[in-house]
Amino acid sequence: MDLGKKLRQALSKLTNRPYVDEADVKALIKDLQRVLISSDVNVKLVLKLSKKIEERTLKTDKLEALSLKEHVTKIVYEELVNLMGETYQPRLDKHKILICGLYGSGKTTSCAKLAHFYKTKGLSVGLIAADTDRPAAQEQLEQLSKKVGAAYYTTKGEKVPAKIVETALAKAKEDVIIVDSAGRSALDGQLVEELREVADMLKPDENFLVMSADIGQVAGKQATEFNEAVPLSGVLVTKMDGSGKGGGALSSVGASNAKIAFIGLGEKMGDLQVYNSEKFVGRLLGVPDIGALMEKIKEISKETDMKKIESEKLTIEAFYEQLKAAKKMGPLGDVFSMLGAADVPKEVVQQSEGKLTKFESMINSMTKAEKKDAVLLKNNQTRISRIAKGSGCEEKEVREFLSQFEKMEKMMNMFKKNRGFRKKMEKMMKGGGLPGNMSV
Repeated sequence: MDLGKKLRQALSKLTNRPYVDEADVKALIKDLQRVLISSDVNVKLVLKLSKKIEERTLKTDKLEALSLKEHVTKIVYEELVNLMGETYQPRLDKHKILICGLYGSGKTTSCAKLAHFYKTKGLSVGLIAADTDRPAAQEQLEQLSKKVGAAYYTTKGEKVPAKIVETALAKAKEDVIIVDSAGRSALDGQLVEELREVADMLKPDENFLVMSADIGQVAGKQATEFNEAVPLSGVLVTKMDGSGKGGGALSSVGASNAKIAFIGLGEKMGDLQVYNSEKFVGRLLGVPDIGALMEKIKEISKETDMKKIESEKLTIEAFYEQLKAAKKMGPLGDVFSMLGAADVPKEVVQQSEGKLTKFESMINSMTKAEKKDAVLLKNNQTRISRIAKGSGCEEKEVREFLSQFEKMEKMMNMFKKNRGFRKKMEKMMKGGGLPGNMSV
């Protein structure tokens, strides 16, 4: 069970009570202690957090507009934000970055993810492969640079990383220069010397340490050691999507002199987020992050042919473009989490994702004419059989898809004709909240 789910369950014991007293608050604090310690958060940090929550909930005045339950939840949220460290503000100007880290942290992939991040902000990026220690590290970065559309620099056969950087800097003209340095199984004297030589040549504006979330509270010690070797401007924590020790890693880095800069939440190039402690804790506690969802939609709309989606008539072809855009949103579980519905049963999410995949297979098995005119398929047994066979689905599943498509078509027509309905929807999309008769 992940940290967020355990925290939400602990808070629900309190928020589901009709009345809350001092004993309930102390019981919540004990639950929080168990949750955080079992998630590899440092015991001293947990005790410090517990003391602050108890003092603030029982010894400070609450706002008149808040009930005691809301008062306690607000304080838990604020103290968890403090525990998890400061929010990071990335530089979006011309600058140079040195990336360091140990084996297995995901350092080289993180270089490419960072390049993708800066490119989405309108900056040109150059990647320098200066890892001469790990076999195939340079080839890996070269492939990834092509994937994200970044310039790539290295000197084949050169064994001195600082010389690779020197040669590359003479050629590179990009806004953001990112250097992938060598790793080791541990931070030793040789690695420290190598990092300092590269830093002297590069004169980086930022030094990022890449570390895996699954190392837990050891992250704080590692951040401190690297910080002494090359002063860190931030830490990039990878594998946050699959590690139960993520809370331990973030809190221990937050307690050291380093800052969390980015967190990696998946394997795709876009699965990297600027660290925002308020949003991170909000997602843990099930608070909707509509801003992140809208940002994701905005990014996807740039990559998608919106003309096909926004056609006057809803065709299966247009619906297919909508499906592809939905898939780019990432796993449905992440989308539900952004909506504040993090505890949607896994089987429901998997069933939904499975249906999207089946629908896509069915559409791929249709002719161009069928994609443009769904009427051709209505009650046409021959066509339905062919599509079922071609997509590996059952005929009843094809009929189910056609039935759902027909409902969507009717709803779209209603949307076009009903001005009142359109105004309500437009108000909701502009942030005016859900209309009174609608709910999520």
